[in-house]
Amino acid sequence: FKALRALRLEDLRIPTAYIKTFQGPPHGIQVERDKLNKYGRPLLGCTIKPKLGLSAKNYGRAVYECLRGGLDFTKDDENVNSQPFMRWRDRFLFCAEALFKSQAETGEIKGHYLNATAGTCEEMMKRAVFARELGAPIVMHDYLTGGFTANTSLA
Repeated sequence: FKALRALRLEDLRIPTAYIKTFQGPPHGIQVERDKLNKYGRPLLGCTIKPKLGLSAKNYGRAVYECLRGGLDFTKDDENVNSQPFMRWRDRFLFCAEALFKSQAETGEIKGHYLNATAGTCEEMMKRAVFARELGAPIVMHDYLTGGFTANTSLA
């Protein structure tokens, strides 16, 4: 059952204060292409499923299989955060291992969007720094959960 069968955006108004204080992310698709060294074709990626229920080790294996199978990148679902069965630090470690192993085997640069969303901006930044220290080229956060402050802080 789907309550909504069709949706059309007819108007979008962005508040002036938002436009004046945040000019957008410091990078875009070109930076993503540069990081992944992929040009002249669409980038191929997927969100890892099931989004909940896997251990960090099995989640990392799913990332590896997708990247080894030919995808350019994979990403965490927005709901994947730090659950008792898969803590964020363990997920980051297994995903980084999968990323580097798939790169070594394919000879291609690969990516995985690690979800750094957290309960506070400080914790989100801690997770993003940890991802960078692991050598992960890309992080993400859930804008609806993190909000404007988290978005501008991470950018």
